Amino acid sequence: MRVTIAEVARRARVSKTTVSRVLNNKADVDAATAIRVREVIAATGYIPSAGAVGLARGVTRTVGMLVPGLTWPWMGEVLQGVADVVEAKGYGLLLSTANRGTESLEEFSRQVSAKAFDGLLLVEPPDAVRHLRVLHDSGLPVVVIDDRGRRPAFPSVGTDNRQGGGAAARHLLDTGRTRFATVTGPRDFGCTTDRLNGFNDVVREAGLTLDPRLIIEGDFTSESGEAAILQLLATGPEFDAVFAHNDLTAAGVLAGLRKSGRAVPGDVAVVGFDDIPLAAHTQPALTTIRQPLREMGETAARQLLARLGGAPRPDEPLIVPTSLVIRESTRGAQETVSAAESGTFREESPT
Repeated sequence: MRVTIAEVARRARVSKTTVSRVLNNKADVDAATAIRVREVIAATGYIPSAGAVGLARGVTRTVGMLVPGLTWPWMGEVLQGVADVVEAKGYGLLLSTANRGTESLEEFSRQVSAKAFDGLLLVEPPDAVRHLRVLHDSGLPVVVIDDRGRRPAFPSVGTDNRQGGGAAARHLLDTGRTRFATVTGPRDFGCTTDRLNGFNDVVREAGLTLDPRLIIEGDFTSESGEAAILQLLATGPEFDAVFAHNDLTAAGVLAGLRKSGRAVPGDVAVVGFDDIPLAAHTQPALTTIRQPLREMGETAARQLLARLGGAPRPDEPLIVPTSLVIRESTRGAQETVSAAESGTFREESPT
């Protein structure tokens, strides 16, 4: 049965007039009530008639955001960047996750049908690109926070994964390391390819070669990092440095090295990627490639609001540079790194 405005009003515990005022973006409805009404509209799939509620205005002053889940360790920083921008411009933020797969995406589609938001920020969930391209082509403004480096058909904000991989290799070379192990992310992620290629480019420029036996595929978890390093220590060639493709993996690498009695950085230096809060609190503290996560969220939100204001679609993805953060996992007697040698970097004092 078709959901009516009366049913929406009943579920939201308001009058039909209040529902109509929310749909028309009237200023005399308090923010908490408006959010509750829009949540009911999205959950029920209610599609109002233009004649009844003035839908022709077509403006909710709400931005939707679809993310894979809230447990990703860097998601909070991205969300905070988005919220800072949209709230400062007087917009609300309607957050959805893809935790439940198809069921989550169907619920999200109901929000689109209900016109619950004016534009969408997306941290790409699996298998959603084709569906979202259709939405974008039909007129829904979409901006992707492109962690996977897939460079989709709609505007995106990403980080320079290849540059970051190169900075990791250059720093390890500067500290005198020559035998490199790598624990990658899943091979079907674009960021995995970019980080490995950037690392390999700099190693080759130094006249060295990555040993394929020392390249292990992980899944961005600490468990995969520990398992990979224990496997390499048991069966692989000797190595004196590890580049892990994210900080969780690097934390697992550190745990595996500790279990095996290897000193860090004395025996093996370790570099991660992301600079999540954990990186400063591992034992030893982790040198890593910093993704400017909050800046990525801010930049994507600004780009989306600009499009809602009539700005043209950007021709190319907007790439935010990475930077090197040096901590104890690579800092040792051999270290000679300088700003001139390693490009953008930040060195933290021991805590």
